[in-house]
Amino acid sequence: MIKKVLKIAQVAPLEESVPPIKYGGTELVISNLTEELVHRGHHVTLLAAGDSKTRATLLPVFKKSIRQEPDGQDLDKRNALKFIGVARVVDYLQKNHFDIIHNHLGWRLLPFSDSLPAPIVTTLHGPLDIGYQRFVYGQYPAAAYVTISKSQRRAMPHLNFVGTVYNGIDVAAFDFSAKPGRYLAFLGRMSPEKGPIEAIMAAKKAKLPLIMAAKIDVVDKPYFAQRVKPLIDGKQIKFIGEVNHQGKVKLLKNALALLALIQWEEPFGLFMVEALACGTPVIATRRGSVSEIIQAGKTGFIVKDYREAASTIKKIGQINRRICRLTAEKRFTTEIMADGYEKIYRRRLGRK
Repeated sequence: MIKKVLKIAQVAPLEESVPPIKYGGTELVISNLTEELVHRGHHVTLLAAGDSKTRATLLPVFKKSIRQEPDGQDLDKRNALKFIGVARVVDYLQKNHFDIIHNHLGWRLLPFSDSLPAPIVTTLHGPLDIGYQRFVYGQYPAAAYVTISKSQRRAMPHLNFVGTVYNGIDVAAFDFSAKPGRYLAFLGRMSPEKGPIEAIMAAKKAKLPLIMAAKIDVVDKPYFAQRVKPLIDGKQIKFIGEVNHQGKVKLLKNALALLALIQWEEPFGLFMVEALACGTPVIATRRGSVSEIIQAGKTGFIVKDYREAASTIKKIGQINRRICRLTAEKRFTTEIMADGYEKIYRRRLGRK
């Protein structure tokens, strides 16, 4: 049976471009999904920052991503810009026809759901165990929510979950390496929840070099300056800043292991999947979605703290790097992700 082509609006966050120039997991996922849906013949409009690049129809909400705007460096002005952006998104969606609206903006779009002419599916890209998030989503329990891991649901099990779809990557865009170098890697944001200090402590205890590539957001600058920077000596512990895709692949494929000693209930660690695609095993703390992504003893190790991480590094040679790559190919591809969302769209519309 031939499936009907859908007219889909993808509503992206506005802080970064789609795809992001450097750091931006959510924006990369949205880009991967949008491009795959276009490839499948759907008519997709991407509502995003104007410096985004896509084969879909681009509706530029702002000329540039908020992060690239001078006012975006001020937290109060950044929050104001987000709401100005939502107003522009709502105005466009009210004036144009779509079969389905895929909301990646989260709670900011939900208050306008009843005024929009098409059904909405909201992917929850962030944690649900934060106070204000619990409050806001609790006002709209009947909205159609998609989680990016099963663990994400624990904080608010009463919401109307219509599916779980793991984030997907273009595995072919990540080089595989069977023979790594002699260093550990850290990738992500320089924020407490990502565990940069824990990664440094593990590397020092294991007496191995650590190369750190990370974004320092405005809100995290004091934390980095006061807590993390003093631990970076430029020799054993190196910080190379925020990297683009090529830099990320180079970092990951040559690493002995990725240290993901996260200190929060991370809904989905895309950086872990990217490491697996390069054949690099992951050593991660048992938080959030870790146990859904990492198969202990097969694609990495799950630990309780940096001390256990350091001792586990000795066993990293037991991991078959080709199995890491195969796992990414079998579980976390863009195609698998798009399959999941297509099914959810059609169920939401009452179609097969």
